[in-house]
Amino acid sequence: MSAEALIGRLPPGRVVADPDAMDAYARDQTYAVPGAPLAVVLARDLGDVVAAMEWAHVHRVPVVPRGGGSGLAGGATAVDGCLVLSLARMTAIREIAPRDHLAVVEPGVITADLDRAAREHGLMYAPDPSSHEISTIGGNLATNAGGLRCVKYGVTRDSALGLEVVLADGRVIRTGGRTVKGVTGYDLTGLFVGSEGTLGVITAATVRLRPAPAEPPVTVLATFGTLAAAGEAAAAIMGDGLRPSLLELVDRATLRAIDEWRRIDLDPDTAAVIIAQTDGPDCPARELVRRCTDAGAGFAAASTDAAEAAALLDLRRLAYPAAERLGNCLVEDVCVPRSRLPEMIRRIEDVADRRGVRILTVAHAGDGNLHPLFVFDRGLAEPPPHVQAAADEVFTAAIELGGTLTGEHGVGVLKRPWLDAALGAGTRAVHRQIKQALDPSGLMNPGKAI
Repeated sequence: MSAEALIGRLPPGRVVADPDAMDAYARDQTYAVPGAPLAVVLARDLGDVVAAMEWAHVHRVPVVPRGGGSGLAGGATAVDGCLVLSLARMTAIREIAPRDHLAVVEPGVITADLDRAAREHGLMYAPDPSSHEISTIGGNLATNAGGLRCVKYGVTRDSALGLEVVLADGRVIRTGGRTVKGVTGYDLTGLFVGSEGTLGVITAATVRLRPAPAEPPVTVLATFGTLAAAGEAAAAIMGDGLRPSLLELVDRATLRAIDEWRRIDLDPDTAAVIIAQTDGPDCPARELVRRCTDAGAGFAAASTDAAEAAALLDLRRLAYPAAERLGNCLVEDVCVPRSRLPEMIRRIEDVADRRGVRILTVAHAGDGNLHPLFVFDRGLAEPPPHVQAAADEVFTAAIELGGTLTGEHGVGVLKRPWLDAALGAGTRAVHRQIKQALDPSGLMNPGKAI
C-alpha cells in the first residue's frame, strides 16, 4: 500500500510519509515501542479528517488518532502500516457563549488555553490534567481525563455536552448539543468520551464552562509522619462532606525526588503531604486545616496570598518530572473508593518493600485516584519482570478493594492484560459488540483499550 493516492486527496503539506519525520508522531509518553506507520496526516479541518478516513476505509488501513502525544497508556502508539491521524493543528476555539456557559472547540486546542479564554468572560473550563499546558482537548476527551480540580468539578465527561465525530467509514455524526439537559436517544457523547479513538475521531466538542471563582483560591499544606495518616486525612475531608476544589497527596519518595532536584527544604521526618485548595465559601480553609490536624498532621496551615498558594500547588505538579529524572517510569493510575484510599496506600507500600521496587506515589486523594510511579533503569525497553510483577499486584489490589485499573489515563496498550479481571468476560464482550457495530473492519486504533 502506498500513500500517494492519499496525498492526492489532501491539500499540500497535509501528508507526511518520510520515516524520519513520522517518528515524532508514532509514540506517546510511554515506553511502548511503536510500529512503523504508512503515513501521517496533519489534519487542519473536518474535510481533511473525512478524506483520510474514507481513504483508510476503502483501502483497509488502520488509523491511530492522536492529539498532543502526552498520553501515559500507549493509546496513541502507532501500529505497523497504519495511518497516524494528528489533530494537533485543529486549534480553533470556534465559539465561546458566555450566556449559555459553553464553548465549541476543535480537538487540538490546548486545555489551559481554553481555560484562559474562558476566564476573559468570567468563566472557567474546569478539567485540568497535570499536563494541561501541553495536552489537547481531543486527547482529554479520548481518555476522559481528570486532573486536580475534578474532585469538585468532575472529569472531562462531566464537561462534554456534545461532539462532532467522524466514524471509521468517513461518515460525520453529531451527538448531544448545547442544552443543559437532554435524553433524546442513547448517550453517544458519553460513549465516545473515554473510547480512546477506538470508535471514531472527535473533530469538535461543545463543552461546559462554569463561573470562575470570585476570589483567588486558598491552598492548604499539611505534613504527616506516616503515609497512612495522610490518607486518613483525605478520607476524613471527603467523608465529612467538605468540597475542596483540589485535594492531593504526595508521598515521601516523591518529596525526596523533588527535594533532590529543587531543594524544597524537606523535613526528613515527613512521610507525606496533603495539598488541598478551596475556591469558595462551601469549604472554609480552616476546616481543611482542622481535619488534617485531627488526623495527626505535624504541620497544617493555609496560604496567605495568591503567590504562596500557587507555589504550594507547583509542588504537586513537579512530581512526575522529578520521577522522570530517576529513570524510566511506568506511570499507573488506579482508582479505589475514597474510603479505601488509606488501605490502598498501605498495599502499595507493602508491594514496594517486598518486591524491592522504587515506587513514588502521588494521588488525587479526593477521588481515590492514585498514581504509583514505578521507576526502573533508563535504557530498558520495558519494565523488568520484578517491576511488572509489582504493577500486577497493585492492579490486583485495586480491583480487590472495589476499584478500577485506570481513573483518567486510559487503558491504551499497557493495561489490556488486566481487562478481564477488571470488567469480567460478559462486560468485555459487550464492549466488543459496540466496537463491531461502529467499526466492523477493526480499523480504529487497533490493539488498544478493549
